[in-house]
Amino acid sequence: MTLPQWFIVALALWRGLELVYAHRNARRLLAEGGQAHGDGHYPVIVGLHVAWLAALAWAGRSIAEPDWLLFALFVLLEAARLWVVATLGRFWTTRVISVPEAPLVRKGPFRWMRHPNYAIIALQLPLLLFAYGAPAFAVLFGAAHILVLAHRIRIEEEALRPRRSLA
Repeated sequence: MTLPQWFIVALALWRGLELVYAHRNARRLLAEGGQAHGDGHYPVIVGLHVAWLAALAWAGRSIAEPDWLLFALFVLLEAARLWVVATLGRFWTTRVISVPEAPLVRKGPFRWMRHPNYAIIALQLPLLLFAYGAPAFAVLFGAAHILVLAHRIRIEEEALRPRRSLA
């Protein structure tokens, strides 16, 4: 296997570990009285990310090397995404779960924007496909992800509205 192919395998494993961590946090938050919101769109998000990984695998099967500048930008964005996950800590999940009495996180990247994780992933999905030489897939997945995120952000904003005064 080539380095780009190994990276896709490592990325898929990493995202799988993130799902385990998110699921553990979700169970804990729900046990503490957290409320899930908008679960109907969750399978769409998971399906989109699985399809994205499949598109990467397809693109990665025929390239010897990615565009290293775009690849490096993806890695930097991944570091920023890990900062988001670390900042949220036990509140980070892949679902929208709100704990009614918990104040909103206002540190780390949340000092500057409400949804840094979504902004980062909106850049990451097309960026890595561009790095792997698949511009049509990059545009397709970038657009699809923005549509899904627009819906998800509305759900999350509604779920967090009662907690805005607690921050």
